[in-house]
Amino acid sequence: MNDKILILDFGSQFTQLIARRVRELNIYCEIQPCTKPVTYDENLKGIIMSGSPFSVNDANAPKVNIKEMGDRLPVLAVCYGAQLLAQQSGGEVGKSTHREYGRAHLQDIVHEPLLATINNGSQVWMSHSDTIKQLPEGFKVIARTESIPVAAYKAADNYANNPVYAIQFHPEVTHSTDGGQLLKNFVLDICGCKQDWTPASFVTETVERIKNEVGDKKVVMALSGGVDSTVAATLIHRAIGDNLYCIFVDNGLLRKDEFEQVLEGYKHLGLNTKGIDARQRFYGELDGVSDPEQKRKIIGKLFIDVFQEEAKALPDVSFLGQGTIYPDVIESISVNGPSATIKSHHNVGGLPEKMHLSLVEPLRYLFKDEVRKIGKELGIDDMFLQRHPFPGPGLGIRILGAVSEEKVKLLQAADAIYIQHLRDSDMYNQVWQAGAILLPVQSVGVMGDERTYEYTVALRAVTSVDGMTADWAHLPYDLLGKISNDIINLVKGINRVVYDISSKPPATIEWE
Repeated sequence: MNDKILILDFGSQFTQLIARRVRELNIYCEIQPCTKPVTYDENLKGIIMSGSPFSVNDANAPKVNIKEMGDRLPVLAVCYGAQLLAQQSGGEVGKSTHREYGRAHLQDIVHEPLLATINNGSQVWMSHSDTIKQLPEGFKVIARTESIPVAAYKAADNYANNPVYAIQFHPEVTHSTDGGQLLKNFVLDICGCKQDWTPASFVTETVERIKNEVGDKKVVMALSGGVDSTVAATLIHRAIGDNLYCIFVDNGLLRKDEFEQVLEGYKHLGLNTKGIDARQRFYGELDGVSDPEQKRKIIGKLFIDVFQEEAKALPDVSFLGQGTIYPDVIESISVNGPSATIKSHHNVGGLPEKMHLSLVEPLRYLFKDEVRKIGKELGIDDMFLQRHPFPGPGLGIRILGAVSEEKVKLLQAADAIYIQHLRDSDMYNQVWQAGAILLPVQSVGVMGDERTYEYTVALRAVTSVDGMTADWAHLPYDLLGKISNDIINLVKGINRVVYDISSKPPATIEWE
């Protein structure tokens, strides 16, 4: 088993970033809500406490027993965690005279192991309205900034000889220039973690675990052509071979020629895959439906119906395979400390219970970039690994308003031209996600000597790390011009192309 760092989440928007930074050091870590008791085992080497939108002085502020943790393991308390530690130990936390948010620079650094090799002037990112006004007796300041006297401190040595540190800035964000070094100092030098969390070790351990878990029983799995389900299926197949039955449903809302291309790709991977043409069923159910949420529900329910029909026809299936990844889990089970559940994700919904199947989720604790690394280790083609994210409801939510087979064909043709131009110009891999949206807007145009009254297509392209925030991609004007000309000239029914320059937030990546 790998050494592990536990991140206790108090609801900070940056908690996932802490996990990503630790994992970049090839060290395994997990995020757990602060409301859940800590389970200590021999693999757990240290604990990081996250920030929070709460003030430690709020009546309903989340609390944990830091003394108990510090008696067992090294602890790093970040922002809210730093203030909670100070308060619980007899210090004073109160409102700052001015809210400190943004860049600051460390001064008077004491070169304790946590700040080893970090020098005065190092830029850090602050985000707090409270501050530590008085440290508890015996605690030692190890850095300050121009605005606050306690930017980092070490707790008194009354924690069974385990070092307990606290910082009032966020080392996980890129604005903290030495934040990665600070986290490295904590997990490597202070906690003594081994850097054994690698793609190769993950593949070996996961395949062995699936073999032991599934044995000679059968697994059924829905595939989408996306990176998550493809990598998950390949791992399961490595473990149990053709006892994995894969189902790929054509809901009529895929990209142009995607059904045939993906099935061919799965054949090369050796996956035991059955393709189901259910296009007309989906078009029939969606006929005349304009409300986006209703469209999503229809597409989701019908997909489950089709999948269940095919799965029930298979003999003696005991497990359901899913490509659930860590952000899905985080959003669905509210590990965000005391914060509310963001959404119910389709991967972790009620399907296993309905089908009376146990779950196999080999990617459950991985982030998207880690999934791609595992796929590379497995030898999966870039056709799958570098594919842009594609929404579960497919083109059903990229056609604004009612969906019809005619509109799908229009959008498929426009989207195919758009994506091919991105590939030909070497822009595809520089963009995190791109797609065309068919608007419920017709406008006047002139083609030759004839007046046209046809649809408008919006092009969307964003850059992002994980989709939580995104900036619009600054595609070259001449490329946009070529894309627009080709769509208008080659797709009969579209006479206008626009480009979406909205970022997330405030806009979303998809329009519906």
